[in-house]
Amino acid sequence: MNSYQDYAKRLQNILTIESQPIAARFVKQEDAVLKDYDGQSKLRYCQALYRARRGEKVYVNAENIVCPASAAAFGLKPLPEKLASGEMMSSLGLFYNKEAAARVMSQMPRLPMGEYKGVLVSPLAECDFEPQVIIIESQPEHLMWVALASIFKTGDRLQFDSGIFQATCIDSTLTPFVQNKVNSSLGCYGCREATDLEDGECLIGFPSTKLQEIVENLEMLLQKAIPRVRGKGVFKSTFSAQCDS
Repeated sequence: MNSYQDYAKRLQNILTIESQPIAARFVKQEDAVLKDYDGQSKLRYCQALYRARRGEKVYVNAENIVCPASAAAFGLKPLPEKLASGEMMSSLGLFYNKEAAARVMSQMPRLPMGEYKGVLVSPLAECDFEPQVIIIESQPEHLMWVALASIFKTGDRLQFDSGIFQATCIDSTLTPFVQNKVNSSLGCYGCREATDLEDGECLIGFPSTKLQEIVENLEMLLQKAIPRVRGKGVFKSTFSAQCDS
């Protein structure tokens, strides 16, 4: 078992998640590793994550990406004027008017145009490259423990950054990569329409440099905090006492 398989297994066991943690890497040169990746199927980036959490390997590039917002976020294609102006999102009923939608788009972080050729996306357990970002799509309780594990030894206060749009490409992938921070997202219109992300699922992404620390801290949380919370002892004792009185 390689280290990524080990980390993936430990994450799944501790968090009790069924879907696989995802590894992502921005690449500047296309090399031999791509032979095992689907770089032909037309898809959105959120759909690449959907496939990866189910065991598939995907390469997202300028030729196969069909979401203009994520293509622009990754510097693969220019942002279309209808998106930049807010026309598209306001017409979908996502924002009150074009000005609000345009303001959201103007604040989206993006990679420089042409700096990267694409993004490798793989289940963490089968990752054959050095990942830059780890993404988990699961229930909020699972993501809560990941977030806590990231500050377990520091006590820092986390600040999540989201425009409630581009949840997978920017919130969960680009922001952790560019800002070197843990970032969580409630999801967005695109990923909830284009994938089977459930109503009760959200996303979290973190730099791969924090992977070992997060897994080890999760194991310490598992010694006491996690089982106690999941046992709901206080809730049971409080309300069972009320029912008995």
